Amino acid sequence: MRVRKRNTRDNEDLDVFPSFTDLMSNAFMIMSFLLLLALFQSFELNQRLQSATPIVIDEESSNFKFNSGSAELTPPLRKYIKEEILPQIETIIRERDIDFIQVIGHTDGQILGAMGNLDENLERVSQNEIPVNQLRAGSNADLALMRALAVVQELQSQQELKNLQFRAYSGAQLYLPSGELASLNRDEDETRRRIEIRFIPPGKSN
Repeated sequence: MRVRKRNTRDNEDLDVFPSFTDLMSNAFMIMSFLLLLALFQSFELNQRLQSATPIVIDEESSNFKFNSGSAELTPPLRKYIKEEILPQIETIIRERDIDFIQVIGHTDGQILGAMGNLDENLERVSQNEIPVNQLRAGSNADLALMRALAVVQELQSQQELKNLQFRAYSGAQLYLPSGELASLNRDEDETRRRIEIRFIPPGKSN
């Protein structure tokens, strides 16, 4: 009888090991799940913080068309912004964290040779006190900035984008669509005339 009891006790002691193994296996599975969840959340956060691909409105594709020397939005361009550009922006801001949106105007290298008035009126235009068409460009840098401001004001007027921050910049004739510095070229070139809309995530330099 003693031998049988001792064997029974030994068997009970041995039965602890399968239970311990099951416990460790379950703990490993839980830790693996939590690790995968953390990696997924990190990946998702990283995706939201990445810069989105810029939207380019270019004259070459006929989507971008200002009158020569003017920053006033033509009816077709205004319609294109509302029907094509606005939905793209809405999609991007749903999918990504955006601190602000840059709108950058670019021109070709033709010399305007006009007398500008941006020094007198630029701040008033940026605060919507006077319309962009009251500005006169004295240079390509002026004209590119005026056009960027015109697009900014059009976007800011849309209810869907009222809580977004916009910043207008001028690239003048300095940069090609590839991003490279342009060489000296005073010819008319519609491939260089464009508006770039860039999405800046939190923590990125402006």
